[in-house]
Amino acid sequence: MQRSRGGAPLLGEPVAIEFANTVFAVRGRPTEGLESPRSLADWLQDKGFAAEDVTVGDLDAARALRTAIRAIAAAATDGGQWDARAVATLNAHAAAPARWRELTVEPEPRVTQRSSGSAVQTALAVIADNAIEIFGGPMRYDLRGCPGPNCILYFLSDGRREWCSNTCGNRARAARHYAKTRHAASSRRPGR
Repeated sequence: MQRSRGGAPLLGEPVAIEFANTVFAVRGRPTEGLESPRSLADWLQDKGFAAEDVTVGDLDAARALRTAIRAIAAAATDGGQWDARAVATLNAHAAAPARWRELTVEPEPRVTQRSSGSAVQTALAVIADNAIEIFGGPMRYDLRGCPGPNCILYFLSDGRREWCSNTCGNRARAARHYAKTRHAASSRRPGR
């Protein structure tokens, strides 16, 4: 499993899911992958966004968006009620700032992305757009919460995939094997 410079796992998922997974478990405890403005900048850069001057306000906005995405993902995977505030937060991030594409011709014709906001605002808007595409379309039916022991990550299943990563799958299989052999050993003890 690859990791971002901030330690968050990078599973090759769509950017909104990777962003939701910047809260992850280490030894069964939730761990913050966006601890500081620098760690947010590192994560955004690891995902191909231009983000240099990240502020504490940007970090707060990013965490609010991540919380909204995780709340909607939980409802989508558990069949629960979708939180109206989370949906409003997601939509607000997608709406700002204005983004557009321009054709530039020097030195060669190409598409250039433009925005009326900061690099971080633009990145968060792109992440929010991706989340809307996932939750509002057929991909939401492929969204899964990893069933691995103490895992809190999300992933898109391809139909055969059961775990967020091979590491989680191996842990779950090892735990099942340990429980089975422990139970078998205790049932063979004399006096039982």
